[in-house]
Amino acid sequence: MINTVIFDLGGVLIDWDPVYLYQKIFDDIEEREYFLAEICSPDWNQQQDAGRSLKDATESLAAQHPEYEKQINAFYGRWQEMLDGAVEDSVKILEQIHNEGRHKIFALTNWSAETFPYALEQYEFLDLFEGILVSGQENLKKPDPEIYRLLLERYQIKAQQAVFIDDSLQNVTAARELNISSVHFQSSEQLAMELATLGVITN
Repeated sequence: MINTVIFDLGGVLIDWDPVYLYQKIFDDIEEREYFLAEICSPDWNQQQDAGRSLKDATESLAAQHPEYEKQINAFYGRWQEMLDGAVEDSVKILEQIHNEGRHKIFALTNWSAETFPYALEQYEFLDLFEGILVSGQENLKKPDPEIYRLLLERYQIKAQQAVFIDDSLQNVTAARELNISSVHFQSSEQLAMELATLGVITN
């Protein structure tokens, strides 16, 4: 019996993509793709999600790649331009779960502690969660099993009674290894179908 739903945020409920910013900065698509793969890379960004300060991250990377200093500074200097609003159909699912009142709702997100306050200001639906565990505040990030254990312990969630939703397959796999039922998010329509199958929402 599932009584708890755990949402990832970026990619599931919030549309975040560095391309939204860097398509304004780079005219050359190949150079933009190189920059986001090799300079301001996902691995580099995830270190801030795990607690490294934005200042240290930016300064150290700019020192390694002075030819891209301006573009590197833009990553957090213009970070808000990477957000393209809410994933509205997913938010409707969240609101349905909340309104039906049969499940507790939490969020587990890989997000910098320094940028997350902006999300709280922008997205009113974040108030629907009973708790939000932010990786940058804990110095842990998915898919480290310890962050899932921390969430379960902090909010007294039983793994076997929860379902976790994330757009990253490795994060979903890590949750399943801890006996948390999980949905690999690919679209809001697919999510609604899987949650209906699990009995979390009604059609």
